[in-house]
Amino acid sequence: MIAFELGADAARRALATAGIGDEPDAARERYATVVWCRLIEPGDSVAGRIIRSRGPVGSLEAVLSGSDLPELAPRELAEARKRWLPRLSEDAIADSLATARTRGVTLVTRADPVWPEQLDDLDAHAPLCLWVRGDPSTLLKLRGSAAIVGARASSRYGEQVATELAADLSGTGTPVISGGAYGIDGAAHRAALHAGGLTTALLAGGADRAYPAGHTQLIDDIAQRGLVVSEVACGSAPTKWRFLQRNRLIAALSGATVVVEAGWRSGSLNTAGHAATLSRPLGAVPGPISSATSAGTHRLIREYGAQCITGADDVREMLGLATRRGTAPIAPGSYTGEETRVRDAMSPRVWRDAGDIARRAGMAADAVEVILGLGLLDGRVESGPAGWRLRGIGA
Repeated sequence: MIAFELGADAARRALATAGIGDEPDAARERYATVVWCRLIEPGDSVAGRIIRSRGPVGSLEAVLSGSDLPELAPRELAEARKRWLPRLSEDAIADSLATARTRGVTLVTRADPVWPEQLDDLDAHAPLCLWVRGDPSTLLKLRGSAAIVGARASSRYGEQVATELAADLSGTGTPVISGGAYGIDGAAHRAALHAGGLTTALLAGGADRAYPAGHTQLIDDIAQRGLVVSEVACGSAPTKWRFLQRNRLIAALSGATVVVEAGWRSGSLNTAGHAATLSRPLGAVPGPISSATSAGTHRLIREYGAQCITGADDVREMLGLATRRGTAPIAPGSYTGEETRVRDAMSPRVWRDAGDIARRAGMAADAVEVILGLGLLDGRVESGPAGWRLRGIGA
């Protein structure tokens, strides 16, 4: 038997370091959940089964005492204890809770009213808890969200499409979820923020630390205006396994998943696989047949029945929302008038880069890029190596 304090007083003392106060029984359950979070890797179905059967406290007490667990075969239990018990550290648990308080990270468990129930579709592979930067109540707004994911080494085309989709969707009330990475993820998050919409970043490491480091400001911006979420405790490092397991949360938390760009073996296909397993709608954006970054999306369309996504209305259809087909693109910030300014700054004959168009229109470059992206999907403008021009005479 391993000595470890799980009493109500010990639990409340430990949770107090994170500014968490609970009734005695609730405190024990919450603290046991934190302990489990430090013992296991994401997606551990063995832990998930016994916790669902006995609860966080009962299952942890049984594991620490060396008791038999009828839910598990003896060998399965023995192997699990070998994985879990070397990680038991009161100091590590205390450090995670202290870091959570310092970084403004909130612990959310199934006992909380803001728990997003769609995650429970993962069954034994569901997360035990979520560590959240931002307003936890926002989790309840994510059921009808769209996940926009894709290659880190994305092309200009892929980033344009991700920007267009995220700006249109988030600007008209559909939250956008992604993984905070370079490439497609970053483009989707930035577009949602620029559009004034809601975006959520699911991280593979602790919610207290930005990964990649180059996205520190972006992650901070998302935390201030949306959510940064992780299932691993604060202080945890991102690993390859955690990235793969994080993808199941992206698929489960959202109402539909769209892969914008992906290589033949891209990690984004892992997210798509989780979406398919959960029977969530899955879409993929087609690209040039010569582009290696679109080989994976073409594979999803051809072999896995992903819906072909050519615009935000296609995503809205997957989510069961009303579409705006046949109407001019609408984006936040009264883009109807701003779209006219952008078109007036363009030519059907002369290619101009986005900076030049922004200068001629008297607008911010990032706002112009969003409108250009929407125009590309709408077929009103075209892009090429030399920049942008109106589709029409001289095209």
